Amino acid sequence: MSILIKDVLIGDEKTDIRIEGNRITEVDKVSGKAEHVIDGRGKAAIPGLINTHTHAAMTLLRGYADDLELHEWLGKYIWPIEGKMSEEDVYRGSALACLEMIKSGTTCFSDMYWHLPGTIKAVEESGIRGVLSSVFIDRSNPDKAQEQRKAAERQVKESRRTERVRISLGPHAIYTVTEESLRWVKDFSDKHDLLIHLHLSETKKEVDDCIKEHKKRPVEYLDKIGFLGPNLVCAHSVWLNQKEINLMAEHDVKVAHCPISNMKLSVGAALNYQALRKAGVTVSLGTDGASSNNNLDMFESMKFAALLQKFSTNDPTALPAQEAFRMATAEGAKTLKLNAGELKAGALADIALINLKIPELTPSHHLTSDLVYSVNGGCVDTVICNGRVLMQGRKVEGEDKILKEASCRALGLTSK
Repeated sequence: MSILIKDVLIGDEKTDIRIEGNRITEVDKVSGKAEHVIDGRGKAAIPGLINTHTHAAMTLLRGYADDLELHEWLGKYIWPIEGKMSEEDVYRGSALACLEMIKSGTTCFSDMYWHLPGTIKAVEESGIRGVLSSVFIDRSNPDKAQEQRKAAERQVKESRRTERVRISLGPHAIYTVTEESLRWVKDFSDKHDLLIHLHLSETKKEVDDCIKEHKKRPVEYLDKIGFLGPNLVCAHSVWLNQKEINLMAEHDVKVAHCPISNMKLSVGAALNYQALRKAGVTVSLGTDGASSNNNLDMFESMKFAALLQKFSTNDPTALPAQEAFRMATAEGAKTLKLNAGELKAGALADIALINLKIPELTPSHHLTSDLVYSVNGGCVDTVICNGRVLMQGRKVEGEDKILKEASCRALGLTSK
């Protein structure tokens, strides 16, 4: 299908965007016809936002267990109810997440959760793009480890790799996955060129426990066992020292920063963004799950990322708006190995159109600053992913049904 977006603002200039199939073919004043023409007047085009760390189906647990310490939150509330979830629950929760992301301009997300087929089904139906993994936890249980490995092998073999769905590996964390299993994950990743999605150095307790058990900090421990590499994406990573940051840079490890979840769960120090950036580590943005955020709005994540850096460093110039915006677009694409995150010929046709005729974008002295500091996902009018229009005029096909079914599933889980 061909799509032509006419007279849309990109940066400071009005221009056109032509899409053929799933690619942007021209970003210029375009002549000729297209099967679908979108009037871009009064709108700005931006790359679709990229969420590099979330647990999509946790939309069902939004507001279920708030204001708790991380390990209490996980151990007493989240893990027990997750143990009750079925594949159908995960499907309905992920469908809700996909809807929420589309409505707020996100066109790709990286996920780690249980019952992977349910998430895959939701992504395929929604039209959004996903890099999806199943949680790998063995807790020093050899039988569980074998079960998890066979499941990962089966998922990679059976899951269709499409233009929008890619499978990754999801070892939960160094405190829930044994060294033997981590080594297996790394070997399997290398063999099949799969991204690895890992929680790392999220809390001081995790670091202290690692030092106690392995005599090394988490990144040093992973380096010792040969786990570091360019396919590794580490969520959170707020408790890093300079040696660890240098190791991550040396091995081209990526970081998915989740400022809102980190603040809500009070995991500790703010991400050492300046040191990571100076070392050359790619840092992108994630929302984390909707039970620890409590939404999937990447506009909010951009704003909180910027403000948290300014607050924690006492420096108003730290993490300027343009860098925060790149973290949610180009840096996210680099993290997930996508030809996206920029509006240019040859890139994937993943685009969000912003409604400029709203109070929050008036008078609009600087659009990027306004997008980071002034708006939320409600400013998004139209979303295109992989060359297909998923939302126009803020309408998504079937959204009422998705909301109703997700609500029923959530109430069924929490009332058991």
